[in-house]
Amino acid sequence: MTLTTPTLHTPRLRLRPFTGADRDHLFVLHADARVMRYWDSPPWTERARAERFVAACRRMADEGTGVRVAVDRVSDGAFVGWCGLVEWNPVHRSASLGYCFGEAMWGRGYATEAVRALLRWAFGTLDLNRVQAEADTRNPASARVLEKAGFVREGTLREDCVVDGEVSDSWVYGLLRREWPPSDDAPLPDH
Repeated sequence: MTLTTPTLHTPRLRLRPFTGADRDHLFVLHADARVMRYWDSPPWTERARAERFVAACRRMADEGTGVRVAVDRVSDGAFVGWCGLVEWNPVHRSASLGYCFGEAMWGRGYATEAVRALLRWAFGTLDLNRVQAEADTRNPASARVLEKAGFVREGTLREDCVVDGEVSDSWVYGLLRREWPPSDDAPLPDH
């Protein structure tokens, strides 16, 4: 089943399918060591990684396994980051959430706003029952994004990542359809 990558709008953001024009923005974002500090892979060193990322986004949608969307600021069209749902399983009605935002965009609520918009689409359009996410235990800001979006911390994956010889733990978060929406979001239609 092919998934149509959505274009979604919030008061401050537009979430849209990636295009080839996003390659430079993606490379700058993923080459930044501070942005990638808590990821499960080191910063990018070659620009071709951005092209492969965009191609992987298209392939996921074509194969029906997930979607990733670029996130732009409405006021000036600036690329602020991306978020996505991967490992979509229509049988179990589940998916995994991920996101990445530029350091200049941290602390402004953009990640929470984008995640909420994507979750509204996912619970409404994909009829998900569960969305899972992980956050490095050294990254309390990412944990706050998930908690503000309604996620519940369910456990810890001990020493689940080793990047450049550095071992780290991850918190596992889950959000169930019956727990959605957070109080400041519009309700979803009943299914």
